[in-house]
Amino acid sequence: MSMEQLRSLIARHARRGSSTAAEGVLVSMVTSPGDPSAVSLSGTVFALIAQGRKTLTVGDRIHDYGPGEFLVTSLDLPVRGQYTEASVQHPALGFGLRLRPSVIAELLLDPGAEPIWRRSAEAAPALAVSTADDDLIDAAVRMLRLLDRPRDIQVLAPLVEREILWRLMTGEQGATVRQLGLADSRLHDVGRAVRWIRDNPADSVSVAELARMAGMSESAFHRTFRTVTGMSPIRFQKQLRLQEARVILAGRAGDVTGVAHAVGYQSASQFSREYRRQYGVPPSAHVGDAGAARANA
Repeated sequence: MSMEQLRSLIARHARRGSSTAAEGVLVSMVTSPGDPSAVSLSGTVFALIAQGRKTLTVGDRIHDYGPGEFLVTSLDLPVRGQYTEASVQHPALGFGLRLRPSVIAELLLDPGAEPIWRRSAEAAPALAVSTADDDLIDAAVRMLRLLDRPRDIQVLAPLVEREILWRLMTGEQGATVRQLGLADSRLHDVGRAVRWIRDNPADSVSVAELARMAGMSESAFHRTFRTVTGMSPIRFQKQLRLQEARVILAGRAGDVTGVAHAVGYQSASQFSREYRRQYGVPPSAHVGDAGAARANA
């Protein structure tokens, strides 16, 4: 019954866009499969599918999830996502909640959380998929019901948010969620390097320099980075560069070489080869293509 209610609530509120009156709560309704080559940043989010199917590729890892399944991401990752089941008659419907490290940290400080945070030292993948239990689905339903009672949102939405986070933290993918709230977690260490790459995609940097940012040895950093993100640091930077290039190309007229240099490539031919490998078409195919920019929004 809760899944039927979830579908109904999402379909009703998604007509107004993805954001809602409740902070960090998202809804989506998609009526056609997406572009399989589109790459975007995942954000830190809990995303539950009520109807339809979606495939996400992160590095060499492929995650497929459908009705009653959810993913959690604890780090901004360059992901390639595509809805594989979505139509006007049966749209893909999703519920999302942005994961706030501050709230997770508060929950971890609760005396009742001590048995779980002690299990959180090792690095966990920053993206994971699981099946939602009835309690988690019910909490999502109650969060969306608040949208029909605006007066209650400010008081009750934070309580339901804490419940959802607690159920995630104590569930199958708890390690992925818990590490968001731990200042001394491996995710926190790797996150410093990830943020530098994300904020400086055009700048050259060695793995040794990134390891120093993370306060780790080079070998430990490389191993942990791959565990968390599903790819090497160099590949991570490359995907961010190509993603940024696709957005820039959508707003430029014919200046492929200029875009290559703007995102950190010294060789325009190398840029073109890697762009075609990533998106299946040469960079020139996306010049002035507003749809390419939307795919990365």
